[in-house]
Amino acid sequence: MATQTNTGANTKTSAHVEGDKFSNEAPNTHSGEGNLLSILWRYMTESIPDKSPNQPLPIQKMQLNPTVDATPMLYKISHSTVLLQLNGQYWLTDPVFSKRASPSQMFGPKRFHELPIELDNIPVLAGIILSHDHYDHLDKYSILALAERTQKFIVPQGVDKHLLAWGVPASKIVALDWWQETQHAGLSFTATPAQHFSGRGITDKNQTLWASWVLQSPELKLFFSGDSGYFDGFKKIGDRLGPFDLTLIETGAYDEMWADIHMQPEQSLRAHLDLRGRHLIPIHNSSFDLALHSWYEPLERIAVAAKAYDVPLLTPEFGQGINLSELAHSPALNHAWWKAYLPKDRTEFEIIPARMSSDKF
Repeated sequence: MATQTNTGANTKTSAHVEGDKFSNEAPNTHSGEGNLLSILWRYMTESIPDKSPNQPLPIQKMQLNPTVDATPMLYKISHSTVLLQLNGQYWLTDPVFSKRASPSQMFGPKRFHELPIELDNIPVLAGIILSHDHYDHLDKYSILALAERTQKFIVPQGVDKHLLAWGVPASKIVALDWWQETQHAGLSFTATPAQHFSGRGITDKNQTLWASWVLQSPELKLFFSGDSGYFDGFKKIGDRLGPFDLTLIETGAYDEMWADIHMQPEQSLRAHLDLRGRHLIPIHNSSFDLALHSWYEPLERIAVAAKAYDVPLLTPEFGQGINLSELAHSPALNHAWWKAYLPKDRTEFEIIPARMSSDKF
């Protein structure tokens, strides 16, 4: 496996490029932009019940000790923002603390729950791991606020150009291509494939890479999906780097019109099985209205799929701490907190087979 510690990576050094843009492994992967008018029409005309909660969601306020102990911990803060305590250091994935996942705080998807911890209370970080440059994963406001107290930013190729433009020192940034690895503070990080796209404006589509990540400490091996459609890359990752003690898998913001780049919940379960994961935490849900499904549907469907395949599912409340050394003894973390907030006339979801990557669809 290649090891990379250089900064300033760009498309010219990547094997995943078509012309001057990054590309997915599967040809003809569609992000949905070809159906843009149809998608906009659906947003304007379809009435989707319960796209956001009608009452405040439960959170557990986090009070972190600036002096980190050796206990491996995980806290789901919001969407794909997860705080990890590993090897006596704090790490943060895809930090988005702004109220809206948008280029402007005047419009765009607004978070519909309180944060369990405010940005000012985030302690000194060994590093931040970024999956790609979309606004619900890369938030300029959060990056600028955290830059001085963050030792390293570990990012996919090209994402470093955003950080550099915002004033983050090059010495703090490590930009990796898929399958490249780096180490910091006693942990190893491998950028692994995902099936998605990138861009923060109209003219910059796929000029930066997107990635999933494998994080390994002396005691644990974790997988963080970032954003991805379902593809055979999960099995490749599982065969090459698995099994995993815990997978953090995107489960939300999906639709058949952009099925190539966001998984249905049953596909999220398939990805976990392909990866040879043990415990599963569904992320990318219950924070922002980013699709045409109810806010609770991702959790309902992944819970049904996990039960059918006997997968240990962890669904902590926002801010609830998970002791990663006691995963096998944490049944209380799958207490289905969202069910107390469901409407009485909700849809019951059926079991859909979680076929493996080798199966035909």
